[in-house]
Amino acid sequence: MEIRIPVNGGYLPDEYGKYAPAGAKLNGNPVMSFPFDIVDAPAGVQSYALIMIDYDSTPVCGFPWIHWLMCDLPGNSTGLPENASASGAGGIVQGRNSSASRFIGERDPRVFCRYCGPMPPDKDHEYTVTLYALDVPTLALREGFFLSDLMHAMKGHILASAEIRVMSRK
Repeated sequence: MEIRIPVNGGYLPDEYGKYAPAGAKLNGNPVMSFPFDIVDAPAGVQSYALIMIDYDSTPVCGFPWIHWLMCDLPGNSTGLPENASASGAGGIVQGRNSSASRFIGERDPRVFCRYCGPMPPDKDHEYTVTLYALDVPTLALREGFFLSDLMHAMKGHILASAEIRVMSRK
């Protein structure tokens, strides 16, 4: 299985991160999610889940920064279009990103319970996007779940996973 997302020279296009136009931001945060395609899905896939994390954020804030959690993308999907996070395309259920942290204080669920794009403060960062093919049609998680909820729910249900790493500029 493979996940394909748009990149320019290994970098996520600006419209999905820090340099997004004003219309693609909410409360100063980039919220227009990138499109992706799923290639060579395994037999028997019933749904997909996705995690996007910035491990390079650890020296800056003390922990890996979660940018997007989503699950319950139907198994017959071939991907998601641009801005699916905000538009609700694909019928996905989304979890809390790191903007939900009490240390950040974001109060708008359209920011902390959706895709919130890269905004590296110190240098270019590498972002890990992992797609999981699952053998169940739903993980029965509610909107606003945490990463730990997703990891526990996926346990024993992962048929395959695909990872892509992309950069975003300071």
